[in-house]
Amino acid sequence: MGLQISSRKSGDVVVLDIQGRATIGRSNEELSNELRSLIEAGNRKILVNLSGVSQIDSSGISTIVRSFVTIRRRGGILKLFHATGHVLEVLELTRLIQTIPSFDDEASALASFN
Repeated sequence: MGLQISSRKSGDVVVLDIQGRATIGRSNEELSNELRSLIEAGNRKILVNLSGVSQIDSSGISTIVRSFVTIRRRGGILKLFHATGHVLEVLELTRLIQTIPSFDDEASALASFN
């Protein structure tokens, strides 16, 4: 299964819903392209929903970190929510859970932008 990505707006926050595997290859390229286009379009508040991500590897982590750094340099913020299972373990192991703002649910993540 590849990666399915959809985006929606909640006020001035873009919520990116991801389903599938964020691993090396086409799926990671799609994720990278989507995040890059959102940032280049001027979006400064991005919330990434990881609830549907079943697997993430170093290339997926790299894409998230690169996007986090890029948007911060432009005065914005990228946050994560609802990482579970293996994905949560990877984020904890790499300590990204402490670096990139992460939340258990969408409501608290959205509230944190205010």
